[in-house]
Amino acid sequence: MSADSTTKNVVLVHGGFVDGSGWQGVYDQLTKDGFNVAIVQNPTVSLQGDVAATRWVLDGQDGPVVLVGHSYGGAVISEAGNHPNVAALVYIAAFAPDKGESVQTLIANPPPGAPVPPILPPRDGFLLLDREKFADSFAADVPAQQAVFMADSQVPWGVDALSGQVTEAAWRSKPSWYLVATDDRMIPPPAQRAMSERAGATVAEAAGSHSIYVSQPAAVASLIKDAASGANTAS
Repeated sequence: MSADSTTKNVVLVHGGFVDGSGWQGVYDQLTKDGFNVAIVQNPTVSLQGDVAATRWVLDGQDGPVVLVGHSYGGAVISEAGNHPNVAALVYIAAFAPDKGESVQTLIANPPPGAPVPPILPPRDGFLLLDREKFADSFAADVPAQQAVFMADSQVPWGVDALSGQVTEAAWRSKPSWYLVATDDRMIPPPAQRAMSERAGATVAEAAGSHSIYVSQPAAVASLIKDAASGANTAS
């Protein structure tokens, strides 16, 4: 599929503990097919700040945009997606909060038996994952050396970002797509399915870890391309 008959602009928003460089494989897939791709380096200090960083990038786009979020990035796009340039939303193993919800409220009652993410106690208002448990929980299907690097290059995730509440959920007014990572040990797959169903999203599933955007860029890019085509049809 080329970008000729689709929305041609894609903006990618990363989640907590990582930065935008993890999108490189997806970026390569999309740009090869003619898409214009921008990556938000959202600081993950507060939801408000991350939404502002995303809107700044959206302001620079020259037409309709497919806005993509991974993990906590889903909360960011749920708010920033109300930007007039956004034609479609894509959630990649992501939180999809409704009005008044935050990541904190969504993780408050995990399903029985769900894996517990190895988040260390907050230090100076920021969170990190236990380095020794990072690969197993966050990046189980990423090459071992790369997973170690991801653990050692973690971006501290602000407690304020977790508690930031969405004021208006963009998925209530714009079409959305959702990729469920069926081997995710950070956001339980049943929770992903529940959020995607509530959002009325077009859902795809793939066997992958929470880092499916790193380990399976082709599957992620394929869903983004579907959204680009679908957004064009919807408009």
